[in-house]
Amino acid sequence: MEGWPKGAHDGLGIVASILLVVFVTATSDYKQSLQFKDLDKEKKKIAVQVTRNGYRQKISIYDLLPGDIVHLAIGDQIPADGLFVSGFSLLINESCLTGESEPVNVTSDNPFLLSGTKVQDGSCKMLVTTVGMRTQWGKLMATLSEGGDDETPLQVKLNGVATVIGKIGLFFAVVTFSVLVQGLFNRKLHDGSHWSWSGEDALEILEYFAVAVTIVVVAVPEGLPLAVTLSLAFAMKKMMNEKALVRHLAACETMGSATNICSDKTGTLTTNHMTVVKAYICGKIREVSSSLETSAFCSGIPDSSLRMLLQSIFNNTGGEVVKNEDNKIEVLGTPTETALLEFGLLLGGDFQAVQQESKMVKVEPFNSVKKRMGVVLEIPGGGFRAHCKGASEIILAACDKVMDSNGEVVLLNEASINHLKDTIEQFASNALRTLCLAYKEMGNEFCAENPIPFGGYTCIGIVGIKDPVRPGVKESVAICRSAGITVRMVTGDNINTAKAIARECGILTDKGIAIEGPEFRLKSEEELRELIPRIQVMARSSPLDKHTLVKLLRTTFEEVCAVTGDGTNDAPALHEADIGLAMGISGTEVAKESADVIILDDNFSTIISVAKWGRSVYINIQKFVQFQLTVNVVALIVNFSSACLTGSAPLTAVQLLWVNMIMDTLGALALATEPPNDDLMKRPPVGRKGNFISNVMWRNILGQSCYQFFIIWYLQTRGKAVFHLGGPNADLILNTLIFNTFVFSQVFNEISSREMEKINVFKGILNNYVFVAVLASTVLFQIIIIEFLGTFANTCPLTLQQWVSSVSLGFLGMPIAAAVKMIPIGPM
Repeated sequence: MEGWPKGAHDGLGIVASILLVVFVTATSDYKQSLQFKDLDKEKKKIAVQVTRNGYRQKISIYDLLPGDIVHLAIGDQIPADGLFVSGFSLLINESCLTGESEPVNVTSDNPFLLSGTKVQDGSCKMLVTTVGMRTQWGKLMATLSEGGDDETPLQVKLNGVATVIGKIGLFFAVVTFSVLVQGLFNRKLHDGSHWSWSGEDALEILEYFAVAVTIVVVAVPEGLPLAVTLSLAFAMKKMMNEKALVRHLAACETMGSATNICSDKTGTLTTNHMTVVKAYICGKIREVSSSLETSAFCSGIPDSSLRMLLQSIFNNTGGEVVKNEDNKIEVLGTPTETALLEFGLLLGGDFQAVQQESKMVKVEPFNSVKKRMGVVLEIPGGGFRAHCKGASEIILAACDKVMDSNGEVVLLNEASINHLKDTIEQFASNALRTLCLAYKEMGNEFCAENPIPFGGYTCIGIVGIKDPVRPGVKESVAICRSAGITVRMVTGDNINTAKAIARECGILTDKGIAIEGPEFRLKSEEELRELIPRIQVMARSSPLDKHTLVKLLRTTFEEVCAVTGDGTNDAPALHEADIGLAMGISGTEVAKESADVIILDDNFSTIISVAKWGRSVYINIQKFVQFQLTVNVVALIVNFSSACLTGSAPLTAVQLLWVNMIMDTLGALALATEPPNDDLMKRPPVGRKGNFISNVMWRNILGQSCYQFFIIWYLQTRGKAVFHLGGPNADLILNTLIFNTFVFSQVFNEISSREMEKINVFKGILNNYVFVAVLASTVLFQIIIIEFLGTFANTCPLTLQQWVSSVSLGFLGMPIAAAVKMIPIGPM
């Protein structure tokens, strides 16, 4: 019996090690929960258009007050309870509150609008009556507590790995314990004392049990879930800095496996800052620029045509021209609406005056299925007039008349239709987005309950809107190509505009094809199987076409597909995709709710950052698993073989707990927070079927394990002779040397694990402060344990020569690792 205090050293050492591990893990979890809180706040930051104090302005939903007038359009989530003031064709989806899938038609007779519901169609102004937790949505949320994030696929996979390794460890522990107890029993049988058992024998069995427990402790890789969580949380935080808000943790890792990106054009590949640069009015193409004098542009346009054009622009719009608090004119609305309204102001129009000339009777807001917007006006002289604007080919197909150079309305013939089509094609081939404006005199026969008729229109003109390609998009597409990721453009625009932009971005190549949505829909499944690998541009596509494309890519071709979307109608495709990417600026709330990642700056280059970070997460966890499995294999075999052959383990429980902390907690911290490098985007994606533990990892694990096992076994059998150890402390010094060599082998193996295939493992090491700090603290703690905590850790101080020898033996693992990396092996 060792008695107090010597007998308590082992126990206190174990308690101290456990407390240290718990403290580091708890700190890490706490920091991560704070990050999630910050991200959650960011997720709920929604800006809305309101009229307050007579001025229309954009404010956060948290700043809403009762009495504000909120402007709502398709895809918006209603931010507070309120009353319908005015609006058109308003359909509200209340399924999140009532469970009813049928949308509710809200009018002045049924004016109640509830927080949390979504605008499915139409637009309106709403008077806010209740905000915050007093709303119906707030009361509902108060009764619910939000659950945590589900485990990501990688966490599930790694938990499986951890369970298998744990079971192997348990098996070895049971066998070790059985062998040691059998050895003791054989000795007692040999001595003839097998019927008399003393307290010392019980203590010996207890020591054997401690060895067995230690083997289990070393074998169970409890650091795996921590490594995944750390890596994902670290990536989420860094991606936030790069303008990507991750809503679902799994998206971080899934994006690293992406093989396809189906991207929108407007706002993602282009800047979404639109201006009208060309206009076809009264039979003539005219250049438009902000420096152009109004009189110069309007000189060739008859007054009647100009009046009709301004009436169409200022009435048939979802935007508004307002004066802000500084008395400056401000144009509000979507980029397309803003471009048209700015064009109307350039023509010398007065927004308020034109709108007051006539009374608006009905509005059919723009949606991506019809690809048009229409209004009906009651004109002062009596009768009704419909104005329509939208996709040029669709509006032109509904026209049978056109305004000529004199402002006269003439019938369209084949020659003039072809001339208009050529103009649209010419605009589109210059990468301009084309819109056609048209009107129809309706006499007195119109009822506001009926839909706006679509046919018999008179073409006012065609405008060409320029939306420049974002800087850096071409380079980003090239990076995707070198990374084995196929980029496809899916847009509602004209096919010629789409092709011109796709060529400018580097998406459309000589081998690829561009197709229109209506043509895509008519293809059979066999034809689509041949066609889809070559499709690089889909123009005039509906949300259903996008959904079909994504579904086929995922199921038939087993691709990992990322999709960008901004509209409410993109929600099905975003939901269907492996990774849904919603636009933070132009995206509707419905799109954001369906997405996994929100691209806060609507920029395609940010999507590449998300892919790079996704790959980084996957690779970092592979590095950590490689590092940890090496330690597990060596510690398990050393303790098992030693216990079976000599009856004692060279590494004690406290020492193994320290090694366990190095490889689990600190190892996870060091390797899981490696930032991505550009080389990540030069290798092919993992895809759907990639093995997590690759052949390359097995090669590195086996090479390093064999070296470490050989060194420790050599020290155990020949160490006393090599270091000329003798006297009563010989065993203690040898075990300390083995422990020190083993720890430094892990320190240098951690550096080798920074790269799984490259020889140069020092590149960029100083840029990762966490890695350097973890290595420095590991070495510092090791020195303290050896030199000052001998009684707790079963060690004794070493001489300088012994220190140099054990560190050198550990360092020798690095050239061995480099040599092993030269062995050629398949990637899977």
